[in-house]
Amino acid sequence: MTRVALYARYSSDQQSATSIEDQLRICREQAAREGWSVTAVYKDAAISGASVVLRPGIQALLQDAQTRQFDVVMAEALDRISRDQADIATLFKHMQFAGIPIVTLAEGEISELHVGLKGTMNALFLKDLAKKTHRGLRGRVEQGKSGGGISYGYNVVRRLNSEGEPVRGERTINADQAEVVRRIFREFACGIPPRRIAQRLNAEGIPGPGGRPWGGTTVRGHTKRGSGLVNNELYIGRLVWNRQRFIKDPSTGRRVARLNPESDWIVAEVPELRIIDDATWQAAKARQAQITTQYAGVIAGIHAARNPLNRTHRPKSLLSGLLRCGCCDGPYTLRGQGRFACSNHLDTNTCSNSRTITRAKIEQRVLDGLRDKLMAPEAAAEAVRAFVAKTNRLNHERQATRASSQIELTKAERAISGILDAIEDGRRTPALMARLYELEDRVAVLRAQQADTDASPVALHPSIAETYRKKVARLAEALNQPAEREEAATALRGLIEKVVLTPGAQRGEMHATLHGEFGVILDWLNEKPKTTNDNTPGAYAAGVSLSLGAGVGFEPTTFRL
Repeated sequence: MTRVALYARYSSDQQSATSIEDQLRICREQAAREGWSVTAVYKDAAISGASVVLRPGIQALLQDAQTRQFDVVMAEALDRISRDQADIATLFKHMQFAGIPIVTLAEGEISELHVGLKGTMNALFLKDLAKKTHRGLRGRVEQGKSGGGISYGYNVVRRLNSEGEPVRGERTINADQAEVVRRIFREFACGIPPRRIAQRLNAEGIPGPGGRPWGGTTVRGHTKRGSGLVNNELYIGRLVWNRQRFIKDPSTGRRVARLNPESDWIVAEVPELRIIDDATWQAAKARQAQITTQYAGVIAGIHAARNPLNRTHRPKSLLSGLLRCGCCDGPYTLRGQGRFACSNHLDTNTCSNSRTITRAKIEQRVLDGLRDKLMAPEAAAEAVRAFVAKTNRLNHERQATRASSQIELTKAERAISGILDAIEDGRRTPALMARLYELEDRVAVLRAQQADTDASPVALHPSIAETYRKKVARLAEALNQPAEREEAATALRGLIEKVVLTPGAQRGEMHATLHGEFGVILDWLNEKPKTTNDNTPGAYAAGVSLSLGAGVGFEPTTFRL
């Protein structure tokens, strides 16, 4: 029986949670009429059809298609799968390669013609929809109403007009939040740093915008973009709209902000929404200008000191981005005087962990831990045992897949031979030719699958445990060599998932727990060493210059430092 996978989606501009179930219901009814068995269901809720990059449902469908978990994909219409022309074409190619047709209730079986025409029509629909939405929002803003979203300090007005339709875009001042806004402006104008303002608000239990904790950036924001409380002109009765636009990055599907020319901004006076008086606003702007002037020299110095290494955005230190707080799971970041501290404690005061640790001390503890614990003979032996077990299982699965595909391949080739004999006998018909093309496509897929399973099993050197220990010893040595430190640090960071720092009972005591993964370490060991011109191991032959891959699914390795 034909196995069919169903896909359904509703977008953020079609807010109906029942839409997915409706789509699946009519698809199931069609599958029953065809005599197909529904073996999988994929769905994406409240996600736009403009891109498939960030949709988990469509990504899972693509992954399962490569392993032939189903024979047909069915959806209500092609625009339910995607409205992006390039995405539709890419998805169609993947399905063709896997030998899986796409069928929709609206268009039938999807072909190149549908991909070209419907893809173009859907792309034009999106562009037209964006223009109409933008035009409608502009008209609302010019009437003094909100163009979307709500600023801290205001409530949404919910009422119906004379025709019984909901009125959109009206706001009213929230008295309690407005008083918090006035307090923030007063403290900022008096020279209190934004981070300190945020800490005080969090300590008093005052929720921030959206109910989230306050942060320094919530207060100061970005001057040019108009973000942050101290830059919001709505507080002085000026509604500014279209300051920026959003464009989707084609490689990630995420929206990226772009500033619009000031001539494109739409400004409306809304004095009834004013919270801050002119004197307080000007005092805050003067303080903001003073801060900008103070840091102008520092910023210029940073730009002047830039070099090719800066442009690669390397971590500030060996462990930057790898340290986490054991109390709140927030990041431990490098602060003044070369010490790491909990960011949530310093920036938002939402964590009680005030302990800090010097950069030199934590780096030495991590290096000692890797050398003395993770690289101990018993740890290496366990890694090798796990690696062998995993490799044997993968090899067994590979051979089982190859045997199954070989049987199917033999049957398909025999069927092709029979069809060719019939054609030579003059029995050429459209149905026969269609079946021939179908079998030829399937044979191509099966041969590609067999090529993927032809890889030879991984072989481990008998002395890999000793190699394990020596490589890390050389790695630690390379970290002390200026010419080799950058690549050695990159290799070391690849061996570490995270280091969790937790305050101890004694004053100044800090517990550190390192989390790694055997799979990554074994990948590291399997790298072939480089040699110098005289065939003797060089510095990087020790295993410093490496390309670390993802692990092979082992349980994390965890130990105290």
